[in-house]
Amino acid sequence: MHPGGAEGVAAVPSTHDTATGVVANPVGDCGDINAPIASSQAPVKAIAQPAPKSFHHTAYPNATYAALDLGTNNCRLLVARPSRDGFRIVDAFSRIVRLGEGLTQSGRLSEQAMQRTLGALEVCRAKLEARHVTRARLIATEACRMAENGAEFVERVRTEVGLELEIVDRETEAHLAAGGCASLADPQAEGIVLFDIGGGSSEIVWLDRASAPTHNLRQRVRAWASLQLGVVTLAEKFGGHDVTPETFDAMVDHVSEALSDFAARTAKARRCSRFHLLGTSGTVTTLAGVHLGLMRYDRRRVDGLWMSSADVNRAVDGLRAMSFAERAQNGCIGPDRADLVLAGCAILEAIRKVFPAQRVRIADRGLREGILMQMMDADHVWQGGSRGDRW
Repeated sequence: MHPGGAEGVAAVPSTHDTATGVVANPVGDCGDINAPIASSQAPVKAIAQPAPKSFHHTAYPNATYAALDLGTNNCRLLVARPSRDGFRIVDAFSRIVRLGEGLTQSGRLSEQAMQRTLGALEVCRAKLEARHVTRARLIATEACRMAENGAEFVERVRTEVGLELEIVDRETEAHLAAGGCASLADPQAEGIVLFDIGGGSSEIVWLDRASAPTHNLRQRVRAWASLQLGVVTLAEKFGGHDVTPETFDAMVDHVSEALSDFAARTAKARRCSRFHLLGTSGTVTTLAGVHLGLMRYDRRRVDGLWMSSADVNRAVDGLRAMSFAERAQNGCIGPDRADLVLAGCAILEAIRKVFPAQRVRIADRGLREGILMQMMDADHVWQGGSRGDRW
């Protein structure tokens, strides 16, 4: 796992940090996140839990907000307060829990995985209390959506930890991730493909250029899809320790097939000369770190980085040439992710194969930032953009 975080920089915090003191610049805007939009893929019905009773709403400037993202692989938390620049991060937490470990085989969350996750959520609960959080949204994604005992685990979290998790549908997840990093899109591009490679699912969005006078993100979404595959599920299916060229190619083909419907729905979308990909995930931030030759992950150098197609090719080839032990020893990967990073590279390569682009922009921001922005905007305390930019 990428260690450390950035201190005192005007950017959102790393998805890999444990605590930061950074100030967030505006990182995007979004329309009504929960309103339905046209899609050929029916979203999974959300299991909405009531807001945590411990975190009552308090008006700005005294409000402290928290966003928690419990995924298939990671448990991540951000705690922030509104500021003139958007919001200021006052605490953060990230731990690999592998909640979805073995889920594709058994259909259930294992006791070991749940115990690991409960331990991480206990830490999150302590941080929420220590920071006097007054409003929070705590979401769970693919692992809890898919597991037979997902709702049972949510209830267990409520009774044993005292946190109310909300299992969100795939559309909500896609739009929150897009809202968190959309401002990194080239404003001159007529359209881009934004993607978030997760542990159990991967979200992909075609985002059109903002047109005045409206900057509503929902109106810019031409199409979206949530692929029921991520780094954990792909590694469990194909293997992640010793990945042969044949295995890697098979993973790319598998993901390319899953992308076929989204590709068909966006086939007529215009790709101008400034078309590019925008990625937010541990996969792309790892590639950026490898590309930069970092001995230790540094989000200040990664977030917003542009990589050419040739840069990405070299970074992927470099990772594929490493042994499992070499990946585990790399400061931008570590032993907890050494068996997952090539699966992430295969997903990225499939996206690049279906949507060729000369540039990829790297975002070390996403879903949690999108949640914070949504809550602050709803409370009329979001100052990250012009007041014409609405959720």
